Amino acid sequence: MASAASPLSEPRVLAHAKRRLFPDDADDGYAVVDTQFSSEQWLATESIDSDVTDELAPFNHVQIGSGYPDLVGVRLLDDELLAVDRLGDDPPLVVVEAKGHTNRTDADIERGIVQAYDRLHEANAAYVAAPADTVSQSARTLARELNVGILGVNSDGDVDAVEAPRVVGNRTTTETTAIRFQASAQGVAGKSFGLNHPKNYLAYPLAVYHRRETEQVLAEYVVRAVSDTRTGAAFLNLIDDQPTPTRLTPLGREVVRFALREYGSVEAALEVFDDWKRSRERFCDLAPKWGMLTRRVVYDYPATQLLVEELQHMHEDGITEPALPDVVEYLHELHPSFTVELFVRGDDDVRSRVLNADGELQREPLTEGDVYHSPTVFQLKAMLYHAGILTSRGAEPSNLTPPTDIWALRESM
Repeated sequence: MASAASPLSEPRVLAHAKRRLFPDDADDGYAVVDTQFSSEQWLATESIDSDVTDELAPFNHVQIGSGYPDLVGVRLLDDELLAVDRLGDDPPLVVVEAKGHTNRTDADIERGIVQAYDRLHEANAAYVAAPADTVSQSARTLARELNVGILGVNSDGDVDAVEAPRVVGNRTTTETTAIRFQASAQGVAGKSFGLNHPKNYLAYPLAVYHRRETEQVLAEYVVRAVSDTRTGAAFLNLIDDQPTPTRLTPLGREVVRFALREYGSVEAALEVFDDWKRSRERFCDLAPKWGMLTRRVVYDYPATQLLVEELQHMHEDGITEPALPDVVEYLHELHPSFTVELFVRGDDDVRSRVLNADGELQREPLTEGDVYHSPTVFQLKAMLYHAGILTSRGAEPSNLTPPTDIWALRESM
C-alpha cells in the first residue's frame, strides 16, 4: 500500500489550497473540509498522512448546491484570488473542489470545474484546486466561462491563482449559515464565552458608556476578567470589538438606555451590579427586569432561536426532558451542519469520532463530555438558564455527563 501515492494526491492538493486560502496566521475566517477526508484511507491503495489530516481539520459534511464540496469557508480573500472587488462588506462564502493524481489516473480538472460551478447557487466564489501540471488551456477556458477559479498547486506546495473568479451574490441556507456563524464574532470555534453569567456581559456596554476607563469600571463594579467580558459582549452583539475605540451596537445602546431609564445613570446601575457579585441565584429571579433584558439579548444570539424552536418541537413530540445527546441527534436531522458547528469541538479526532466518512452522526461518542464545545454546553446554556429559558444550567465538558444533562424549556407551549 502506498502512503499518499503521489505528493499531489487529492487530500494533499486540498491541504495546500486550504493553507493558501485560509492561512494559519490569519485570525479572520473559518473553513471546514468534508468528512470523507477525515478517514485514514483515501482510495483502496492510498492512505492519508496524519500531517495532511491535521491540515484539513476541522471536518463537517456541508451540502451546497446538489452536493458536498471538499471545502467550505468564509474569509476576506487576498486581491489576487478574486477578479473583482467583493460585494459589500461581508466576507465571501468560498467553496473548493479538489482534484489530484492517483496511481492510475491524472486529475480530472474539468469535472472539478463543473462541480464547483454547481455550488455557485449558494456560494460567493468557487474554485477547483488541482496539480498545476494538469491545468490545460481548455480547462482555463471552461473555468472562465463558468466563473470558477483555478488554484494550481505545485509540487513544492506553492499555490497560484491560475484563474480568479468574480464574486457573485447567493441565497443563504441553514447549511451556509452554519459556516458564516463560525466565521463571525459570534461563532464558538476555538473561542469561549469565558464567563457563564450574563450580567458580566450586560455590564460591558455600561462600562463603555461610563466616563471613566472601561477596564477600570468593570474591575471595580463587576468582574476583573475584563478580556473575557469583552469577548462575551462581542459574542452577544453588544459591542463591535474591531474598531478602536470600541463601539456599542444598537443592542448595546439599548442596554444603556434601559439602565438610564431604570437608574438615572450608568453609575447607579453599576452599583447594583456590585451588589450581585458572587450571587448564584437565577438572574431572572434575582433581578426580574434585568432578566427580561437578558432574555432579549440572548435570544438575539444566532443559535438561541434555533435551539428554542427545536426544543419546543421536541416537547410537542413527547420528548419533554431531552438529554444532550437526544438534542444533538434531533437537531442534526434538521440542521446537520449547524448542529455540528454549534455542539461538537473542531478537533480532527473529535469530529472523526462523531461523524463517519459519509457525514453520518455516531451516537456513542455523544455520550462523552469531551466531544462538546464548552461555549455551548457550559456558558451558553448557563446564560439561557439565567434568562429563564432553560430549566438547568450548563457544565464544563470535563464535568459533563451528557446522558443526564437535560435541555428542557422552562415554559413549553
